[in-house]
Amino acid sequence: MLGGPLTPESKMAGLRSFISQFNSQALAIIGALTVGYISLKLLLSVLRGIKLYVLSRPLGLATNLKKLGAWAVITGATDGIGKAYAQQLAEKGINIVLISRTLEKLQNVAQEIETQYKVKTKVIAVDFTKGVEIYEEIEKELKGLEIGTLVNNVGMSYSYPEYFLEIPNVEKFIPDIINCNTLACTMMTKVVLPGMVERRKGAVINISSASGMLPGPLTTLYAATKVYMDFFARALQIEYASKGIIVQSVLPFFVTTKLSRIRHTSLFTPNPTQYVRSALGTVGLEQRTNGCLSHSIQGYINELAPEWLYYLVQGTMFRNVRALHYKKMQREAKKKEQ
Repeated sequence: MLGGPLTPESKMAGLRSFISQFNSQALAIIGALTVGYISLKLLLSVLRGIKLYVLSRPLGLATNLKKLGAWAVITGATDGIGKAYAQQLAEKGINIVLISRTLEKLQNVAQEIETQYKVKTKVIAVDFTKGVEIYEEIEKELKGLEIGTLVNNVGMSYSYPEYFLEIPNVEKFIPDIINCNTLACTMMTKVVLPGMVERRKGAVINISSASGMLPGPLTTLYAATKVYMDFFARALQIEYASKGIIVQSVLPFFVTTKLSRIRHTSLFTPNPTQYVRSALGTVGLEQRTNGCLSHSIQGYINELAPEWLYYLVQGTMFRNVRALHYKKMQREAKKKEQ
């Protein structure tokens, strides 16, 4: 016989060679499929971004919120993103209910909107850090209004990044931030949603945060409340989509607002007007959105990056901000002593 009989050793060598070749081919196939999957996902993301942030506004692809009802309700409406929503909804010809804490600021914004956009306004001054007792009065004030859009924007955050147990006046801060960030969006939805369901149309927009996409060390409570707003919106959409209701979760990164304490715009940090103009173009098209193209790019990178890297970057940044805060406090204390 050619080559002689196969020995056990040669059989094992042949088997090992076959397995090695099979593994190499399998890994090559897996690698090709992985690259193909990532490439397809990236392509679809790019196409979706073009649709949402380039074509949506000029082609009128987003939901016409004016057709949903004559009034829009915005909480936290005197500054930042909330004020920008109020202005741009008013620009569409929708009457605006402004709800926030300071009556004078509410009246000033209401006057601006009425003068510039020729729509009706209504103001309700309440402190959203309070409990459920404030919502009976809000419900009375809203009675009889055809509310087509609710923007749950009111929120509070940390004054600086801090470890959970070292938050100043933590016993008061905990209920305040929970009431303002989670109870408010829940109760406001409970107040407004019945009328929308009865008319079988309406939009509820929750302004969550990119902080709610992953746990946020040193802003733990803020991030946790924003996760609630995100999950609440996503689940509510499933419950009420069949009744004609749009529920959207908006997760912005940094915007130049008092909450972020960032003053200057950049490629990845739009001002509230720029941000809201883009975000409104996604209503009815995207149930969960980062709101604008630059923030969507950041969100995509966050999803791809390993969590340990995210925690390393954010933890380093927030610890540095915390250290700067304490240095500032020390300098101020020395000045007082002098």
